[in-house]
Amino acid sequence: MKIKLFFLVLFLSIFLSAQNSFEVINAKKVVIPFRLINNLILIPINVNGAELTFLLDTGVAETILFSLDNQEVKLENIEKMKFSGLGGNLSIDGFKSDRNIGKIGNHVINSSMLLFIVIDEEFNISSHIGVPVNGVIGYHFFKNHPISIDYISKKLTIYQDPEVFKKKVRKFDELPMSIEKDKPYIHADVEMTNEKKSSKLLIDLGNSDAIWLFPTLIKDFVYNRPNIDDYLGRGFNGDIYGKRSRIHNFYLKDFKFEKPLTSMPDEYSIQHVNLVKDRKGSIGGEIMRRFTTVFDYPGKKLYLKKNRNYDDPFHFNMSGLDFRQDGLEWHEDRVKIEPKHVSQVSSGTDIPISNNFQYKFTLKPIFSVAGVRKDSPAFNAGLKKDDRIISINGSRTADMTMEKILELMKSEEGRNITMVITRKNKEMTFNFVLEDPIPYQE
Repeated sequence: MKIKLFFLVLFLSIFLSAQNSFEVINAKKVVIPFRLINNLILIPINVNGAELTFLLDTGVAETILFSLDNQEVKLENIEKMKFSGLGGNLSIDGFKSDRNIGKIGNHVINSSMLLFIVIDEEFNISSHIGVPVNGVIGYHFFKNHPISIDYISKKLTIYQDPEVFKKKVRKFDELPMSIEKDKPYIHADVEMTNEKKSSKLLIDLGNSDAIWLFPTLIKDFVYNRPNIDDYLGRGFNGDIYGKRSRIHNFYLKDFKFEKPLTSMPDEYSIQHVNLVKDRKGSIGGEIMRRFTTVFDYPGKKLYLKKNRNYDDPFHFNMSGLDFRQDGLEWHEDRVKIEPKHVSQVSSGTDIPISNNFQYKFTLKPIFSVAGVRKDSPAFNAGLKKDDRIISINGSRTADMTMEKILELMKSEEGRNITMVITRKNKEMTFNFVLEDPIPYQE
């Protein structure tokens, strides 16, 4: 997918107790390694004894479970309920489960973890990330302690000791942040063409894009040209569509970003979202990964420090293809056996006794086309939804990851792509050239 599913929003009219929070036990700070895939942060959480993977998402209030991948998790106190959020439909069915135990390592625990379970089988983000993801966690992870995110070392730190935290942020830029409906908001300057406009934006780590703007909520909004109609992802209530373009500049305090990619969902896709007052859009992972970031929910502050990603250009998936991983299959790989040697007593020389090959069977990913943007290079070449991808530029996709495929499609304008696919058991080869459909024009 060109932008993932990961701007999930859950709105629940539930009055929760002050519990359901993660506490740091017997440590001044706790460091947690994470995986970073397409700007999205994945952290390990043990729930009732089961090792699960959660997407870290400041854009959600509650902790959501939606895929167990054949793992058995005993859940406590289950009752039925409905969910609502981004997408066209009104709601979907699910459950909530209270008084579960969540642990991260030996020093972080939530002894009253509240989970909301989505039972819709189509709502599975794992196939679009390329690794198993069991759920999403937001506010209740951040609410009690300052938390830093180092995108370079891929380590997250939870601070218990105030002095250790103060030392950490001493050289960071500090921005005021409000917490509304359990989500973080800041004001940033959006410059569509040549005029800065202060805009209230959600900081949404579950959104892999740079910036989202809601045209229907911005007075006299005019789309920059060129722009394209595109599929933006999936929320709780269905697919989200809108436009993509570039804006002139984006400012976070004194930090400036030139010609960032911007996504603009249509009115239909946000009609059931209960937006906070004056919100105009979101800041996603493509902006946040350019900093070492510290969220201080208790102090209502966001701290930023440039990292080596800061000056990266804003690249787009120029192929026009959305990808998905359709599970795993066994592959047979021929592996050369190194010859063993024996010493010949009479001469003292080594003589090889074998020069054979053996076959090794391993589970490898299956990738296919989840969608094709109209008039894109891949569309014009003839690729279609559900084509199974065998190789890209001579490399087997079975030896690739979703992240590597997306990096290739964002790599450079003018790059030649040769893709071998199977369609209805027939092998076919397609060629196209990567082309940026939305270069910024003054």
